[in-house]
Amino acid sequence: MAQQLHVELVAVEEKVWSGEAEMVVARTTEGELGVLPGHAPLLGQLAEPGQVRIKLPGGEQVSYEVAGGFLSVSAGGVTVLAENATPVTAQGH
Repeated sequence: MAQQLHVELVAVEEKVWSGEAEMVVARTTEGELGVLPGHAPLLGQLAEPGQVRIKLPGGEQVSYEVAGGFLSVSAGGVTVLAENATPVTAQGH
């Protein structure tokens, strides 16, 4: 079984999404960042406006428009702390 990341997407008021994922892609002020299991710890500032894409096991993807906040990568997984997060409507395949 492939390694997975534990991901939490948290807005100021609530936990928006939590679960296991294969990869997280987010746009930071340093540029687009892809986080895979085993990624070195880091703290990045989310670009505004930005989008966080969470690739799930099995190929599905969930996306959120985020405004403000940070992305934290640690041994425990990925935490996205956003001022607000809005689900992006799923696109047809």
